[in-house]
Amino acid sequence: MTPELTALALAALLQAVQFVLYAVPANRDLGPGYTMSARDREPSRKMSDVTGRLGRAMDNHFEGLILFTVAVVVVTLGGQSTGFTAACAWVYLGARVIYIPAYAFDLRPWRSIVWAVGFFATMLMVGAALI
Repeated sequence: MTPELTALALAALLQAVQFVLYAVPANRDLGPGYTMSARDREPSRKMSDVTGRLGRAMDNHFEGLILFTVAVVVVTLGGQSTGFTAACAWVYLGARVIYIPAYAFDLRPWRSIVWAVGFFATMLMVGAALI
C-alpha cells in the first residue's frame, strides 16, 4: 500500500473518531428522543457551542476528505507516488487531527491556518501528480 493510501485509510478512521466526538455530546445535549427521531422538527434543546463546533469540524472533514481522496486516487492510479506526495498526505492527516481541537476550542486564527495547511497539501499532491 502506498503511503498516500495509508494516510487515506487513517483519515477515514479519523472521520469515524470525529463522528463519535460529536455524537456523544450531541446525544447528551439534545437527548436521545430527538437524536433517534427522524428530525422533522427543530430540537427543543440547544447544543453547547463546543458540540456545535465538533459537528461543523466533522462536516468540514467530510468536505476535505473528498478532495483528499481525489488526490490520493490521482497519485496512486497515476503511479506518481513520491516522497513529496507521501509527505503531503501525512501533512494533510496531521492538519486534520490538529483541526479538531482548534475548531472545538475556537482557536482563531489557528483553526483557519491549520485548515489551509491541509487544503494546500492536498492541492500540492494533485499538482505533483500532473507534473
